[in-house]
Amino acid sequence: MEKKKKLGLVPRLIIGIILGILIGSFLPEPIIRVVITMSTLFSTFLKFVIPLMILAFVTMGIADLTQGAGKLLATTAGISYASTLVAGTCAFFVAITLFPKFISADVIQSIGNPEEGMLDSFFSIPLTPIMDVTAAVALAFILGLCISSMRGKEIGDTCYNFFSEFSKIINKVLNVVIIPLLPLYIMGTFANMTVSGQTFAILSVLWKVFLVVICLHLIYLVILFTVSGTISKKNPIGMLKNQVPGYLAAIGTQSSAACIPVNIKCAESNGVCQEIRNFVIPLCANIHMAGSMITITCCVTSVLLMSNMEINLGIIVPFIMTLGIAMIASPGAPGGSIMSALPFLPMVGIGTESALASLLIALYITQDSFGTACNVSGDNAIAAIIDLIYKKFIKKEEKKESDVSEDAEAEPEGN
Repeated sequence: MEKKKKLGLVPRLIIGIILGILIGSFLPEPIIRVVITMSTLFSTFLKFVIPLMILAFVTMGIADLTQGAGKLLATTAGISYASTLVAGTCAFFVAITLFPKFISADVIQSIGNPEEGMLDSFFSIPLTPIMDVTAAVALAFILGLCISSMRGKEIGDTCYNFFSEFSKIINKVLNVVIIPLLPLYIMGTFANMTVSGQTFAILSVLWKVFLVVICLHLIYLVILFTVSGTISKKNPIGMLKNQVPGYLAAIGTQSSAACIPVNIKCAESNGVCQEIRNFVIPLCANIHMAGSMITITCCVTSVLLMSNMEINLGIIVPFIMTLGIAMIASPGAPGGSIMSALPFLPMVGIGTESALASLLIALYITQDSFGTACNVSGDNAIAAIIDLIYKKFIKKEEKKESDVSEDAEAEPEGN
């Protein structure tokens, strides 16, 4: 018996957008408000889960980061974070230069305030999060750093195992409840925007943003591999060709974690030694988010421009720097990075539960495959640099220390 193919998240999301537009255009107000009520209830639950998600995934991400070779870990994490910051900052400069050319004053005027003219839900259920997002981030850092430094020395594995299982529980909630219901959430948002008369003005802009984002992904990869190839003295074109299987696997799976086996093979083709490829590729799958950062930065910039809200380097850079850390070990499900970003949207003036936030989710997930492919491919550019550092500096240093140790042991025998 053949296994039935499940409809992917992106097709379901597109169906949700279409249904939302149709519902908002043709159905009577009471039915539209029913859909909006369901979307609002989901939004309340999402707000409750977000601090738990931050606590679970960031704690485990930091706890796992210090398990490995100290110098290599610090170097890999530093390069990955720098790459993510550079990608986001460059994306902002491109977006702020190009987007105003097609997000004109007429479009901004036709959109107006996205919150005006929208319908209210019939009712809502008060569900207060256990802690606010700032407290969740602070607690996650404290716990993650303490577990990583004390585990196996001052404490056992109990705390580590607890948060490992806790993160699996939250991941289950995301995969079974949050991700499957996202199309309903988006459907309610687009139904409400259609009622307020803003949907088509917004959609006329988003497809252009989509094209710019994908071009930025590809350009950034070419630059990253050129820099990596120059530093490691490898042919960047050959490295890019070797990366094609990893890129395609990421587009198909939308998961950095699922691409690790294929990506390790790509690293092997690029001449990266076994020790480094087995260390760097799984690590960067969790901490290198250049593609996701490009997408989120462009999406946020476009939404702020469409809403005629303030946007400048002073606003976006702190957001990028915070998000670069918050996305550590973001869940492997499609849309995991934008879920990690939601609590920090108020930094740029977008409410976590606002229509603009759900618009960002819709725009992000429709191209999540390409963002993941950029993340995964960039991991191998970093692996080539770390491989050079390992062979040129660390391995030689370890050999010297080994030779000195052997000489010290052999000296008493000579006496």
